[in-house]
Amino acid sequence: MDGGEVDAPAVARMHVLWFPDWPLRAALGAAPPHPPTALVHGGVVTACTASARAHGVRVGQRRRLAQSRMPELRMLPHDTAQDKRAFLPVLRLIESHAPGVHLLRPGLAALRSRGISRYHGGEGEAAAALLGILAEAGYAETRIGVADGMFTAELAARGAGQAGWALIPSGQAREFLAPLPLQVLNEPQLADLLRRLGISTLGGFAALEPLAVRERFGEHGARLHALARGADSRPPTPRRPDPQLAREIEFETPLGQSDQIAFAVRQTADAVMLALADASVVCTEVRIDLGDDDGAVFSRTWLHPTCFDASDLVDRVRWQLESLAAASPDAGADADAAHAFRGIVGVRIAPVAVDDAAHHQPGLFGSGTDERLHHAVSRVQTLLGHTGVATASVSGGRLLADRQVLTPWGERAVVERDPAQPWPGSLPDPLPAEVFTPLRPVRVTGAEGTPISIGERGELSCPPALIDDSEVIGWAGPWPVHEHRWDAERSRSGHRFQLLDRQHRAWLVLHSEGAWWAEGRYR
Repeated sequence: MDGGEVDAPAVARMHVLWFPDWPLRAALGAAPPHPPTALVHGGVVTACTASARAHGVRVGQRRRLAQSRMPELRMLPHDTAQDKRAFLPVLRLIESHAPGVHLLRPGLAALRSRGISRYHGGEGEAAAALLGILAEAGYAETRIGVADGMFTAELAARGAGQAGWALIPSGQAREFLAPLPLQVLNEPQLADLLRRLGISTLGGFAALEPLAVRERFGEHGARLHALARGADSRPPTPRRPDPQLAREIEFETPLGQSDQIAFAVRQTADAVMLALADASVVCTEVRIDLGDDDGAVFSRTWLHPTCFDASDLVDRVRWQLESLAAASPDAGADADAAHAFRGIVGVRIAPVAVDDAAHHQPGLFGSGTDERLHHAVSRVQTLLGHTGVATASVSGGRLLADRQVLTPWGERAVVERDPAQPWPGSLPDPLPAEVFTPLRPVRVTGAEGTPISIGERGELSCPPALIDDSEVIGWAGPWPVHEHRWDAERSRSGHRFQLLDRQHRAWLVLHSEGAWWAEGRYR
């Protein structure tokens, strides 16, 4: 080893298939060229057509900026689930001609080059054959890159010309990557830091000593440095053909009690687990379909932090019945939850996502800390119900209650507001340790109970002196908070204060529409 170099694992030759603007094709349901269209999530453009890009619309722009660039731009909500559903037929098509396809993300797939190249007589011949198959099926826009590793092959595909495919000879990945900008790593913070150090290309980054990069940037930085050197050693994970794992049960007479239904599906849950075991896989995501006496089907997808067993599946059936009962218009405060929904005539349990069982085998010397924690939390959740145990995630927002997202244990957290985006008016650190959800009404007055009014410029009629009859010995503010001023229904505005009372309790309070509310309390 010389100059801090580390031995890199062998890099596999890969074919990467790129479908340009796939989210737009999935949303519009047609092949390009597309009319000027952009997909939006959280007020930010996440994808746009080539015709929109020609008018200055770019991914990452705010919705209003994109509309100012092109007023006639059509905007649609971005449905990532639809991207995946639309790409499944494409994966099956590729898999029928080249087994072992690996899904990188919707619109991007990878194959080991060795097998398909041997079959077609060469890497270029294999790429041309795949392009012909896909073009015949209606995907003429596909581009294919062939190179050492998935990272280099993807960039080669994105740079493929009119031929539709590009081949980077073995051992030349580093030379191909060297002139490319750091932005292709999709790591803005690292790119900004390296730019300040005078490094603007992958070649400059690759020239740094690997050990020095590891010491300065950690394992993640070392991983990106290996990509810049063309040493992408990620093994592809073949997509398995979906085995017939779903099981269902039908009842001769409709059942109307949740405990009765849960008991009846126990054998069905056991049958699902046997099917999974036969396929040497475990289930990490499952869909449960409940059919009622009127022919309606109530479906819900459930996630698991590790993998499901039979009792977990039965619990999910019970919880789904309870949520169905709670949502029924006939379910009042004193209603019998067991009869709040129509009789159930059938239950279907269908695994949605599976994983290799070898990844979930217990350790040789017993369970680890994470597994013991999972079992303990799952037992508590079984006792308290699905929403009884939750995990917290940080979201974007201005009010404290908007910045916390509680997700039931085992479910995937969905954060609709990006916390990395600027949120003018949001509270800077340190934040209150206790957050009141919903806001807690409080009484804040001046001396002798005088009501406090706030002018348009934030001037106070009198300083805060009492909070819930406790003397205020220190205060700061006001800080204005305004949201959705252009939308009369969602508009919200107010002024924040920090108050310290005689008991040395620090409060964060909000004055809005003439009332006072406690947002949180500092500890």
